[in-house]
Amino acid sequence: MIPVEGKVPTRLALFNGLGSVAYGVKDNGFATFLLLFYNQVLGMDARLVSLALLIALVFDGLIDPVVGHFSDRTRTGWGRRLPFLYLAPIPLGLAWAFLWSPTGEPNFWVLLLSAITVRALVAMCEVPSAALIPEITRDYDERTRLTRFRFLFAWGGGLLMLLLAYGVFLPEAMLAREGYRNFGLFGAGLMAVCVLGSAVGQHRWVKGWPPERAVGGKSALASLGDIRESFSHPACMIVMGGIAAALTAQGITFALSNYLYLYIWKFTPTALQVFPFLLFASVIGASLLVGRAQRRWGKAGTVIRMAPLGMVFWAGPLLLRWQGLWAEDGSTGAIAGMFACTLLSNTFTVTGTMTLWSMVADVVEASEEQTGRRSEGTLSAGAFLASKCAGGLGVFITGLLLSFAGLEANTPPDQVLPEVTYRLSLAYVASIAVLAIVTAVIVRRFPIDRAAHAARLARLDQVAKVDPDAAGLHP
Repeated sequence: MIPVEGKVPTRLALFNGLGSVAYGVKDNGFATFLLLFYNQVLGMDARLVSLALLIALVFDGLIDPVVGHFSDRTRTGWGRRLPFLYLAPIPLGLAWAFLWSPTGEPNFWVLLLSAITVRALVAMCEVPSAALIPEITRDYDERTRLTRFRFLFAWGGGLLMLLLAYGVFLPEAMLAREGYRNFGLFGAGLMAVCVLGSAVGQHRWVKGWPPERAVGGKSALASLGDIRESFSHPACMIVMGGIAAALTAQGITFALSNYLYLYIWKFTPTALQVFPFLLFASVIGASLLVGRAQRRWGKAGTVIRMAPLGMVFWAGPLLLRWQGLWAEDGSTGAIAGMFACTLLSNTFTVTGTMTLWSMVADVVEASEEQTGRRSEGTLSAGAFLASKCAGGLGVFITGLLLSFAGLEANTPPDQVLPEVTYRLSLAYVASIAVLAIVTAVIVRRFPIDRAAHAARLARLDQVAKVDPDAAGLHP
């Protein structure tokens, strides 16, 4: 029943998006709480925690193309992607629960193995699910619409966990080990239920034997050659570079967020509980903005404008505070101003990253025209490889920033010296400013706009009429 002609049914779009809840839960946990948990609660050195998470993310990122390529070549009566969405969620839930309930003393190797396991299982859920977007529709704007749903569900899942962490699991302090255990258990159940629900909800649309012909076995070396060839298109390299730069900045922001809330802005418990609603409002704002922005500036033009705008509103309050022009830390004025800037910053930033992910789907036909193969899973995996390496680099950089600032483990917020918070905030501002500029510079070279995409689809359709075996049917 796919690809769908015209507008994708809302029910299908919703169920496709539902699967990304697991990615949002994982991303929020890794980026926002895991470093704090292992560093300030379990007492591990921040540099060791950051190193473990960086290695795990890079290792997992290397798994992504293998998962994507394997899903591209999977042939079952349920299609190429559904078997992964049925098999991976339960092991993922178990691994997630263990990550937040380690036995014995904190250990670098246990953390590393747990993190690799969780991220590999998330890849088995998220890569095939995201690869369904270019299969479901070939329409330039409908792909953005499906991407919007995935972002809303991913952010919704992550922010639900953030809300429950601040309001239920860790209501008084973020340093309670038992609270993190409950955080892990609830997240495990939520991830498993949402991925399975997504699979069931999409089943009747995406089941069925793939259109490709049965293919013979290939050696591992030949398969690696196929992966390399799929990644070789210039548009693929540009979009992966843009995702890497943008999500490195996001990774630093997420990993530092609780440090900023606790040690610089001195958020009250009420502010922490309200904050997730603010972030979700910004994601809704981004979903409303992205379509209008793309119609006016195209996808590359949208990213070029949104990345610097988002950075300005993140950095502005910290720079004003450094100059003594911001309200007193912890005051109502300071928190209200921070909320307003965060709403604007996250709206612009998410609009940019949402657009970057929708650009991945448009690379599918460009790669098909070059290679003669459709490689939705491989290309989606490439984007995830870039994002995970960027996230790991972001967390690693955060560990270095914390060390540079001189923030020691197990330091209560009221005992942090002012010079420590100033060093931390200025180093953070410098990092995200550079990365915002790099993102814009890379993406401005992206060669696929609306007209180029439409022309490419017309050429591929013409080839299909002349020679069906040449239209994405090659093994």
